Amino acid sequence: MDKIKLGASDLYVSRMGLGTWSIGGGPAWGGDKDRQECIDTIQGILPLGINLIDTAPGYNFGESERIVGEAMQGMKREDIILITKCGIVWDKEGSLFNKVGDIQLYKNLSKESIKEEIEQSLERLQLDYIDVYMTHWQSVEPYFTPISETMEALNELKAAGKIKAIGAANISPEQIKEYLKYGELDIVQGKYSVLDRAIEEDLFPVCKEYGITLQAYSPLEQGLLSGTFPRDYKPVGAQCNKKWFQPDKMQKAMDMMDAWKPLCEKYKCTIPTLALAWILSQADFITILNGANTVPQLEENAKALQVKLSKEDADLMRELAIAADK
Repeated sequence: MDKIKLGASDLYVSRMGLGTWSIGGGPAWGGDKDRQECIDTIQGILPLGINLIDTAPGYNFGESERIVGEAMQGMKREDIILITKCGIVWDKEGSLFNKVGDIQLYKNLSKESIKEEIEQSLERLQLDYIDVYMTHWQSVEPYFTPISETMEALNELKAAGKIKAIGAANISPEQIKEYLKYGELDIVQGKYSVLDRAIEEDLFPVCKEYGITLQAYSPLEQGLLSGTFPRDYKPVGAQCNKKWFQPDKMQKAMDMMDAWKPLCEKYKCTIPTLALAWILSQADFITILNGANTVPQLEENAKALQVKLSKEDADLMRELAIAADK
């Protein structure tokens, strides 16, 4: 599998990684998954040439990290580029974020909180270092922390060998430039799919200008673009309040996928493979997170790396997505 350089670091990542939000289970994903199946899925990445795993403490209150840590005991550590995150907490104060079940999450990117979080993550992951440490959501009032303070903590962790590279998710171009005042920012994560292309206007230009890797999360719109949901599908967990899971939008998205079928035949691929291949065709500094829960899903998604869409077909998919949003 092709690998790309991660920003200015000396790390190289596959153009597709495994995102483990869904694997973490819990209320946000309609309940827990089969643990052994999740472990098998994580361990199944290396035979496919995938070396990138993304997790976070906020994925079911550390459960995703624990599952990833358990799976990595059966893998060569040096073969894996692992991303985990900081800034979303539930055991201390911060600015209000989401509520999951009965538990309130908070945003906190203070230096003190980051130093506590990484020790907790290392314990859950059963590791002594993390390849990429990423701020999960950016700091806001009333518990605002200047980026200078956040980066001071991250740079100290880097100097101590606890992390190798720094990333930021859910971030604006102005915030990216502020991070860069205080050190290296190697990867930026943003939501991106054929149905949600907003980051093309803001993150694409700044990432290209500064040589930052762009990581696309939710490329299949939380499973909608898997093409497997029936017309009367009822969203669960975190899907419920999302734009493309509202009844009228969901039907239009399904009409769009029906219109993709000739392309699937042309490229000998499935709907999700086509959706992932579309993202890869948009820029060479992008890596995708796929949220497979099983080995067959993982194997199917990985086929996107072999699909080389023509510009005309990629443009057609864009036009169909624009029409679905009207």
